[in-house]
Amino acid sequence: MGTEFQDLLKPEILSNVKHLELVSKVIVDGFMSGLNKSNRVGSGIEFSQYRSYEPGDDLRLLDWKMLARSGRYYIKQSEIETNISVKFILDASNSMQHKENGISKIEFTRLLIASLGYLARTQGDALGLFAVNEHQLYSIYPRVQKQHFNRFLHQLIEIKPEGRWPKAATETESLHDRRHRELIIVISDMYQEESELIDFVISQKTMRNEVIMLRVMGGDELDMSYSGTVTLEDLESGNRVKIDSNAVRKLYKENLSKANTSINEKLIEAGIGYEVFRMDEPIDEALNLFLKRRKNLL
Repeated sequence: MGTEFQDLLKPEILSNVKHLELVSKVIVDGFMSGLNKSNRVGSGIEFSQYRSYEPGDDLRLLDWKMLARSGRYYIKQSEIETNISVKFILDASNSMQHKENGISKIEFTRLLIASLGYLARTQGDALGLFAVNEHQLYSIYPRVQKQHFNRFLHQLIEIKPEGRWPKAATETESLHDRRHRELIIVISDMYQEESELIDFVISQKTMRNEVIMLRVMGGDELDMSYSGTVTLEDLESGNRVKIDSNAVRKLYKENLSKANTSINEKLIEAGIGYEVFRMDEPIDEALNLFLKRRKNLL
């Protein structure tokens, strides 16, 4: 799916709600078709109770026997549908504007979140989206309704990266919910001044939830595959440095590997999953990781 996936990374697709929904459906359907059906979890498992049909509900969940007996439409509601919410927390700082091959990290992340959100929706989960930088907090609190997914995608497209990740803990306190079981997916390129991002991610972990940290990076950024002398710019501070890419490549990759190992060790100790995702590769592994972590909550 390599070449086909790259064809999906086009600004005209990633900035349109209808196109983004369609592409996320194509990606998820293709991924799910390769799984054994016994691995699929979703609405209707662990039947708990009935509730009245609401516009936007999946018609496949209607109980036709109840309709015949009562003349009313009822949905079989499962424990999974009522108890699990998926919360995406996006780093909306300016470093997410970094581009490779004409696609920025924020554009790639839109497709990643839309696809994970579509997969969560097929499982009957409530979806929430929060994007954070030092200037503002974008927020859509978790809901299950079908119409909510369009609002979710619209908000995702409206997010504009700027500034830095906030240092003040008070600005992110409203994102935490210690009362419910939820799957929290934090997406960032992990550029931080000190340890504010890692500290935030660790603060989200409770006994009742699952937390995943997804680090998004470009292929050139990971491999230092530039050639000759290049000028690198910190998009958040504005600082620039001129380097000989051939001379620093080995040291750069060694330091990046050490940094990733350090982040991984800290998050594993806190019971949090950590994965690095390249912008030049398909996102199947993210979907697989989502299903595994979600299963831990059931």
